[in-house]
Amino acid sequence: MTHYFARRVTIASFIAGALLVAAVPARADWHDQYKELNFGISSSENERDAVARYDKFAAYMTKKFGVPVHILWGTDYAAVIEALHSSKIQFATIGAANYALGRKVMGDKITAVATSEDNFGSTGYHSVIVVKTDSPYQKIDDLKGKVLAWADPNSTSGYAVPLYFMKKDGIDPSSFFSKTPFSGSHELGVVGVVNGTFDAAADDWTNPQKSNALRMESKGMVPKGSTRVIWTSNLIPNGPYVMRTDLPQDLQDAYRAAVLAFPKEDPEDFKAQTDGTEKDLVPVKDSDYDDIIAITQANDADRRKH
Repeated sequence: MTHYFARRVTIASFIAGALLVAAVPARADWHDQYKELNFGISSSENERDAVARYDKFAAYMTKKFGVPVHILWGTDYAAVIEALHSSKIQFATIGAANYALGRKVMGDKITAVATSEDNFGSTGYHSVIVVKTDSPYQKIDDLKGKVLAWADPNSTSGYAVPLYFMKKDGIDPSSFFSKTPFSGSHELGVVGVVNGTFDAAADDWTNPQKSNALRMESKGMVPKGSTRVIWTSNLIPNGPYVMRTDLPQDLQDAYRAAVLAFPKEDPEDFKAQTDGTEKDLVPVKDSDYDDIIAITQANDADRRKH
């Protein structure tokens, strides 16, 4: 599959590789090697809103680094890993299952740096199955023979986690549901449920103040109260801010420090980026995602059997 990557400036200049001088040998100061830096995002939001949400973060990082930092959005989750793997971007924020893909593709050339802590003190969220509020469905069993939309093959809450736990509970989605299409994003899944294209969709829910559906309601994308949750997973670790580990050490150190300092040094912009639903960014370790990596590996192994 070919993946594409979108950015705010012209795509031609990005494809031409003008933003990264990867062949220059590492020197004492990373500024000699990198005149501009790229930060990738994979998000449940559409491109326009997702990139706009990170504009202030880009401005903050540009100020901290002293070189332009560009926000790039992947058309799907795998595109961000592709861009990291090929060194077209140096940093990113990604979902937990997407990080598992990164470890599979890149090994220890990618590392987790930080993750968000919400206003309730949690560093995790949940996968949910949502249906239209006025539908008759109350539990997963009620969806037998119906259409369930996944979000993306590398989405944690939109695919990996619900797939794993359904199979663990004895439900094989490929035969239980009439269809299980990929909607392409969390937002498209919810829109499809509201419009009647899908009977249900896999989505994300963090707390009463934060979920994909609530964000869509606040933007007028769907009517308030138009969806209802009928299944909730155990807690999933929030996706990490990551970086390539073959970057100059002083650049790695600068990135780690800048990300963790963002909520404290620029609280208003951090609040705007998170809609006021998060209070901090905290350190994480690669091992914090071992359970998610195990889930994605189990899903892969099960697919190979069929």
